[in-house]
Amino acid sequence: MAVVAVLVRRPLEQVSGLLRRQFHRTAPAALQVTVREAINQGMDEELERDEKVFLLGEEVAQYDGAYKVSRGLWKKYGDKRIIDTPISEMGFAGIAVGAAMAGLRPICEFMTFNFSMQAIDQVINSAAKTYYMSGGLQSVPIVFRGPNGASAGVAAQHSQCFAAWYGHCPGLKVVSPWSSEDAKGLIKSAIRDNNPVVMLENELMYGVPFELPSEAQSKDFLIPIGKAKIERQGTHVTIVAHSRPVGHCLEAATVLSKEGIECEVINLRTIRPMDIETIEASVMKTNHLVTVEGGWPQFGVGAEICARIMEGPAFNFLDAPAVRVTGADVPMPYAKILEDNSVPQVKDIIFAIKKTLNI
Repeated sequence: MAVVAVLVRRPLEQVSGLLRRQFHRTAPAALQVTVREAINQGMDEELERDEKVFLLGEEVAQYDGAYKVSRGLWKKYGDKRIIDTPISEMGFAGIAVGAAMAGLRPICEFMTFNFSMQAIDQVINSAAKTYYMSGGLQSVPIVFRGPNGASAGVAAQHSQCFAAWYGHCPGLKVVSPWSSEDAKGLIKSAIRDNNPVVMLENELMYGVPFELPSEAQSKDFLIPIGKAKIERQGTHVTIVAHSRPVGHCLEAATVLSKEGIECEVINLRTIRPMDIETIEASVMKTNHLVTVEGGWPQFGVGAEICARIMEGPAFNFLDAPAVRVTGADVPMPYAKILEDNSVPQVKDIIFAIKKTLNI
């Protein structure tokens, strides 16, 4: 009662300040966001920010997207901004490229990048080469996005990784996100870029939740295209990967840390332009290199990394040959047991790391 009497006699602001000090403030709970939600947020924020941005593709509007990545956008922005197209990749990719040349900023969704082969003339000859062929007068600010690489049980024609295909072509920028942070930051940067950007997502990652840092929750959050991220620091071996295999590499690194092997895991994020400087700096520290990808081995992303390391200053720091872990050099089988043995698994990464370390 004595305490209450004292409080009654004090000015209101002093009382409120006193009461506030009685509560212990804790940090807010980490926000869990799936990769699907992160891409949706990124597109939503850019559609809201710039009226020139629009999305087109098969089932992106009324059906909310084949993988629900565009959920809610049609209801919010309507038919003029979120456009369902016929099943004709060559047609709607051409419409998107023309719209970009006319000053809009289209996001062209392929239901999978396997279907982008129907439109590859538009992507390469119309989008990628126009800025050069016009002497820098005509930019083509367009994003081609959709799931890439192996999914599950969809066989040879729906399981290809196009990272090496599109990464081969000057005039394109190619990004490949792994986490929700990657997905949101890269889709926003891709939409704002004045060059054609290919964003290679992964169907199996869409429903995977990640903690989204507070800075990534901002509408101003961007991830620079062309910059890799070191996901785990290490001293014994450098592992470089992109997309879903980044998670496998982190799992392998956790297993090997119990054996005293510390792996440095680099998430490429961007295939073209490649952040070779980050890889070189890591190799100079660890003296060993393993690359991991879901695509085929010949002329792949790992092959390019190995060549660039051999040609650059990091080569003399290698204590053993670099090792590539890739998808099997076969069309993807349909049978699950064969499929599992055609894409890199954690055990394959561990084997490769021990091989290069001669353990």
